[in-house]
Amino acid sequence: MKWQQMNSKISVLIPAAGHGSRMNLSVKKPYLMLGDKPILSHTIERFEQHTVIDEIFVIVDESDFQMCHDKVIEPFRYRKVGGLVKGGKTRQESVFNGLKALSDDVDFVVIHDGVRPFIDDDIIFKCLEATEEFGAAISAVPVKETIKVADPHLFIEHTPQRDRLWRVQTPQVFRKSILFEAHQNAIQNEINAPDDAALVEELGLSVKLVMGSYQNLKLTTQEDLQFAETLLNAKI
Repeated sequence: MKWQQMNSKISVLIPAAGHGSRMNLSVKKPYLMLGDKPILSHTIERFEQHTVIDEIFVIVDESDFQMCHDKVIEPFRYRKVGGLVKGGKTRQESVFNGLKALSDDVDFVVIHDGVRPFIDDDIIFKCLEATEEFGAAISAVPVKETIKVADPHLFIEHTPQRDRLWRVQTPQVFRKSILFEAHQNAIQNEINAPDDAALVEELGLSVKLVMGSYQNLKLTTQEDLQFAETLLNAKI
């Protein structure tokens, strides 16, 4: 039985303020076309259509506000988009700006990359279900390849056990109170972390892993975009 919304308000924050230098293109990644719409529009649509999501805030560079409104949001009449939030200098700062934009009555916060357009409903449900029980949960998949840890001179230091390694994805879902405390703690103690889950870990709290999907790609390179077109066509 899928998780059911029980008088809980659920907000989604979609960070999309990065510059996407690895794409090596003049257009920022979120605004690149994938099929008939920008990548960011595909991502928003996944949450727009999800039955338990109440509102969506998109976090973009302030200079992109008009473009995001005109090309990503307005043409598709998304009803759940509550507004655009100014991005920060880092992803961590951007998410905190998003948190501050939420109303006091929000119970759960879903963080999802703007250029990860193939998230499916079932993963979102499972992350919410786990968060209701544990307070924090993230989507991830087991690592397929053997991983080596190298020293600064590129000699192998050791080989971790692959069966304990997971590749982190989004969504990352938290009780709002926990995530807000984690960000405040990071500011007070000058902690910079690779994701929001790591900030929650800094509080000494556990984060539950939820099985994600290898199709839940973050589009980072031009090769990713080519594969995404193939994946999109297969789903149509």
